[in-house]
Amino acid sequence: MVQNLIVSMSLIEGDTVFRPPDWEFRFTGIGNFNYAKVDTFGVLYADPSKGRDRYDDHFAIQELFVDRHLWNRSERYDFDSLRVGIQPFISDFRGFLFEDNPLGARLFGTFQNNRIQYNLAWFRRIEKDTNSGLNQVIDLRDDDVFVANLYYQDLPVLGFNMQGTVVYNRNREKDDVFFDENGFLQRPAPFGDGRPHDYDVVYLGLNGDGHFDRINLTTSVYWALGRDERNPIAQRRQKINALFAAGEASMDFDWFRLKVFGLYASGDEHPFDDVASGFDTILDNPQFAGADTSFWQRQAIPLINGGGVILSGRNSFVPSLRTSKDLGQSNFVNPGLGLVGVGADFDILPELRLIANASWLTFDNTSSLEVLRNQGPIDKQIGYDVSAGLVYRPLFIENVVLRVSGAVLFPDKGIKQLFNHDNQSSPFYSVLANLILTY
Repeated sequence: MVQNLIVSMSLIEGDTVFRPPDWEFRFTGIGNFNYAKVDTFGVLYADPSKGRDRYDDHFAIQELFVDRHLWNRSERYDFDSLRVGIQPFISDFRGFLFEDNPLGARLFGTFQNNRIQYNLAWFRRIEKDTNSGLNQVIDLRDDDVFVANLYYQDLPVLGFNMQGTVVYNRNREKDDVFFDENGFLQRPAPFGDGRPHDYDVVYLGLNGDGHFDRINLTTSVYWALGRDERNPIAQRRQKINALFAAGEASMDFDWFRLKVFGLYASGDEHPFDDVASGFDTILDNPQFAGADTSFWQRQAIPLINGGGVILSGRNSFVPSLRTSKDLGQSNFVNPGLGLVGVGADFDILPELRLIANASWLTFDNTSSLEVLRNQGPIDKQIGYDVSAGLVYRPLFIENVVLRVSGAVLFPDKGIKQLFNHDNQSSPFYSVLANLILTY
């Protein structure tokens, strides 16, 4: 059970009819209350004597910034603005690489009658509360993200938008030994030689979103390049060279939309060589392939006896073998992922939508899993993820939104081998209910 109470306040000066405000001060605070209960000791706390249930609360500052409108570039209000403080940021259209509320400074604006938009930004990541995933007030990590991107509307055709981006992640947590509030070691990851390390990685990305006539299309490609001072699995210095690609095409037919999608994240074939080729993100939150309902994406799946790491994180696709998505470091020695699927959205009533998605998932390469588990061979097949959900807006607006969903992961050979399931084992499943009230 999770309850968030969000309070957001803004103070604005300026004429905002046709252009951005001259000044904006914004504060957003969240009070979080959460409760969890499990069947197994040692899951919620590192100390099993603390029991099988946990109640926790936390207050977070998710926005605290000042936004200054610097000047207008043209009579049609092309502009430059500067925003400094704790602020939301998403690096691409679907949140594949970096989506967070970090501390930073961001210069942004537009050209050519708002046809071109740009961002130049520096962010310092904020430590996250263990059980809510919200910002700690204020505890900074030695982890910097530098971003430069450019959006170009109506390229190559009217209605389609392209984005080019360069993101540099500079991690300097070599001297950091960090235990979370539940007593689990998060940095360095407790596998391999378990030694702290730094890394530098540059992501070169090309993203697109829009439509070609009746076909809606979203695409994303990233190439990760850099170096890891000492990967704990390889136990040596490594060069980073990894790839990611994703795409979704859909078409609308009156009251329903049909879609197909696919995703690829490269895996590492040789864990002990000098090249790390498993793709990992900075802090992703992808809205893709049934993000609101999918079992694989919504649930954090532990890697049993894998050295205190998770196979895949909550609200993430990539099986990066981190200790956690929020608190751990990126890891580029991982099995990677392949995914293909189909989905549909049905507007049954103006206020009621049915969402359904089905995906087939496979690892790109299981060598890193075999090393961590001291087990082999491990099959690549993960299984089939089938999910469905209802979204109900009784007032036809976003002030009251009720979501109810269910997801089932039918495990294939690879997952069965990892979790010692036989051919008669039950599928993994989850159910979710979520109510949003906005005043």
